Amino acid sequence: MLEQKVEAFLTRKQINLMGASILVGVSGGPDSLALLHFLWRRQERYHLKLFVAHVDHMFRGGESEREARFVQSFCEERNIPVTVRSINVPLYIEETGLSSQVAARECRYSFFQETMRRENLRYLMLGHHGDDQLETVVMRLTRGSSGKARVGIPFSRPFDKGTLIRPFLCVSKQEIEEYCQRNRLDPRRDPSNDSGKYSRNRFRHTILPFLKAENPRVHEHFQRFSEELEETEQFLEDLANQHLTKVVMLQSEGKFVIDIQKLCSMPMPLQRRVIKLILNYLYKQQPASLSAVHIEQIFSLINNPQPSGVIDLPEKLKVIRSYGELQLQFQHSPPKDESYEIEISVGKTLLPTGDFITWEYVDKEIEYTNINQLLLPMTCISLPLKVRTRREGDRMKVKGMKGTKKIKDIFIDLKLPIVERNRWPIVTDSNDHIIWIPGIKKSDISSFVQADEKKYILLQYNKH
Repeated sequence: MLEQKVEAFLTRKQINLMGASILVGVSGGPDSLALLHFLWRRQERYHLKLFVAHVDHMFRGGESEREARFVQSFCEERNIPVTVRSINVPLYIEETGLSSQVAARECRYSFFQETMRRENLRYLMLGHHGDDQLETVVMRLTRGSSGKARVGIPFSRPFDKGTLIRPFLCVSKQEIEEYCQRNRLDPRRDPSNDSGKYSRNRFRHTILPFLKAENPRVHEHFQRFSEELEETEQFLEDLANQHLTKVVMLQSEGKFVIDIQKLCSMPMPLQRRVIKLILNYLYKQQPASLSAVHIEQIFSLINNPQPSGVIDLPEKLKVIRSYGELQLQFQHSPPKDESYEIEISVGKTLLPTGDFITWEYVDKEIEYTNINQLLLPMTCISLPLKVRTRREGDRMKVKGMKGTKKIKDIFIDLKLPIVERNRWPIVTDSNDHIIWIPGIKKSDISSFVQADEKKYILLQYNKH
């Protein structure tokens, strides 16, 4: 019977109900009503402090109002404290653009959190059952979910300052209906549960009957699968956390840069978990549209013989490969034009990137060897000097080489990341002759220095 199964399930999960303070989310349907009744029957034995929360989502007008009155009456007859709130979820949907199910869930859970804090309750208990678990796992596998998303509905998880628990995951919908009949409960029925417009209902009315016909206890096997997979995923996530610092070159808000070579030195299962862990950090709450296909796209990008490439993930997350680096970064607005052209003045010239170039006058005796410095003779330089970003067809006469070389080829030879190429500073004279790529290459302009030069310009490039 349901009672014995649930008690054994809670014992196996090491949940001790003695003296527990519990908020029960009750819609008035069979699942939540049976859960409340189950706990109420054990209230005296376990010295439970019960409290009920019901939300009218204002989707169905008078019908949802009657459900709220039903829950309130059910609780009052049994001396169970109850709080009922009407929340204008349709308006919330308009304001946020969320789907009806996500919007309703956000409003409902926010109310639960508020109630738990006010009443100082430790547990939130909800009526999700084994068939819900079965539906969820099958739906997510069908959608292509990966990692922890395949686990389905967790038995417990932290919720605000307490814990959310689902005691009925071990029993089927049929067992709950039989419990309601035995105890003469008269739950309310939400007609939207029969609507074919929701994908969950389509799975419920087509896939589940087939699976249950094959094995009436299939929900138990899926629950066990869910628990085992959750343990495996947690182990791999902990391992990935330990290795994360080995591959991350840069981490900031909304951005990760990782070392591809170090990532690829790990076993493939660990590589996948590291990528998923980074996506978890970036997304905070992963979108439903993110699937295993996107993970495969990332690894295709990593393993592509081409040294660079870009893919787009949901919610404007860009994955950019540039040689040995992989950058994951949100791009919430269209990229700004990063091109610039600035006249260099005596003193300090600040660049849009945050770097700066300093200009000072020196005599010819200065010792000059630094790639971040350029010494220019006053007599053979056409002023004013300018600093700009690269342009199509840019070439320069590189010091120590014959002829000219494309700036593009210089960047490629140095394996400069793509994101850096379009904003790297290039210094020119007034005739737009390139005389210096700070920190990278110098023109042979320094060969023009004569022994009798009296004054020089010293440029210094400083990265922020």
